[in-house]
Amino acid sequence: MSHAGDGVSTDRATGADGSRIEHAADGATHTAGGKIILTADEMRRAISRIAHEIVERNAGAAGLTLVGIYTRGMPLAERLAGKIGELEQTTVPILPLDPTPYRDDLPRAAARPTAPPPPAMNVHGEVVVLVDDVLFTGRTVRCALDALLEQGRPAKVQLAVLVDRGHRELPIRADYVGKNVPTALSESIRVRLVETDGMDAVLLWRAPERRHDTGAATAPDLSEDMMRRARR
Repeated sequence: MSHAGDGVSTDRATGADGSRIEHAADGATHTAGGKIILTADEMRRAISRIAHEIVERNAGAAGLTLVGIYTRGMPLAERLAGKIGELEQTTVPILPLDPTPYRDDLPRAAARPTAPPPPAMNVHGEVVVLVDDVLFTGRTVRCALDALLEQGRPAKVQLAVLVDRGHRELPIRADYVGKNVPTALSESIRVRLVETDGMDAVLLWRAPERRHDTGAATAPDLSEDMMRRARR
């Protein structure tokens, strides 16, 4: 048994990748690079809670469409739609949305698409819930709104995210949040999903966010111990 610098008792071991692992008294798994802040079970409960909140706020699922922001927003939207469907005994439409062409950090000539992104999205008059994994500066959501509004005029647009890490650069706020995680700019959040990464976990990593990441970044290496604890 040892004691970390902040006074939290920890058990230390070495992971399969050679990294130092500390199991803190608060139950979090720490490594030299970061820690798991949401396990698979905690993610499942957060998604279930968000689904209930969406149904409650909108008085059911009538006229509701979930739009998953590429890449990990789409599987999250599918999970939410499945849960809402169970609650309301209905099928909730799900649409994918890639906001990349609307990003304001691309060259001007490449900033806007030459044609509406396929497939066409029938969102006119619908209550649209944009779904993403992490809300950070708000710029991805702003791009998604631009792309969405070119497809029609929704009755409402709401935002659901698994993690809100703060540091907004635009006046954008999520309507539904799985977990608020205060972070430093020297840290990053990595969401891992079974559908895209083979496991469910949310990691707080001690490395700055790659600001131009479009969702295809390589996951940090995880020890077998961390992967086992994430699945609990």
